[in-house]
Amino acid sequence: MAVDPLLKQAQRVWETLAAVPVSFPLVEGLNVVASPASQLAPPSWAGIVALGDSAIITAPTDRAAQVLRRILARMPTSSLTSPEAVRAVLPVNEVLGPAVLGYVSRDGFRPAPTDRFVERLAPGHRDLMTLVKSVPPEDAGESGMDEITSAAFVVRKGADVVAAAGFQAWPAAAAHLCVLTAPGERGRGLARRVASAAVAQALDDGLLPQWRARPMASRNVARALGFRELGSQLSLRLDQEELRLEG
Repeated sequence: MAVDPLLKQAQRVWETLAAVPVSFPLVEGLNVVASPASQLAPPSWAGIVALGDSAIITAPTDRAAQVLRRILARMPTSSLTSPEAVRAVLPVNEVLGPAVLGYVSRDGFRPAPTDRFVERLAPGHRDLMTLVKSVPPEDAGESGMDEITSAAFVVRKGADVVAAAGFQAWPAAAAHLCVLTAPGERGRGLARRVASAAVAQALDDGLLPQWRARPMASRNVARALGFRELGSQLSLRLDQEELRLEG
């Protein structure tokens, strides 16, 4: 079976974030481990990442890992990040996601036309933070723009920054893309312009660009830039009392 280099790079990122030794199965299936320090999900939550035909799952406790392994092993990989499918078999109090995971290589990158109006700002720049504070809190949180470690690539309307992109440096040489556009300026291609500049910088830095998205508009921007949707992520807050009964 031919190995997809981009898929293997993406899997390595999430194997590192699991914080304990775990790997994606070579064929369809899943591996489940207990990892209280996992970054696949918020603290004390279970995290599921499916990439290609296989998945890894981290659980906050050994008991939770045992239950997840027993129950989720019966499901096809394609259903593991479906909230409805997982809720049907597990005691779930809350979910985050699913989010689609996209990646792009240098050869697959389709940059937006070079744009002299894309400006570079330092992360945390006052004008960038003004944009972050001007949008609804859920948009700001989804974008992650206040946590970028790269430069911010921005477009202005007058003196105001109305679109911005950058990335967070993640383990395993990944660049997690962050993009934000002011609500009144969406649908004009600004996200693609600033994101293209951020992706180009990540590739120049030797990093693997990663695009995690839930809204279709965001996924469409990624696709336009050449990102391939290789999998998805789901986080679960399990009902611990019910989980003990399941065990």
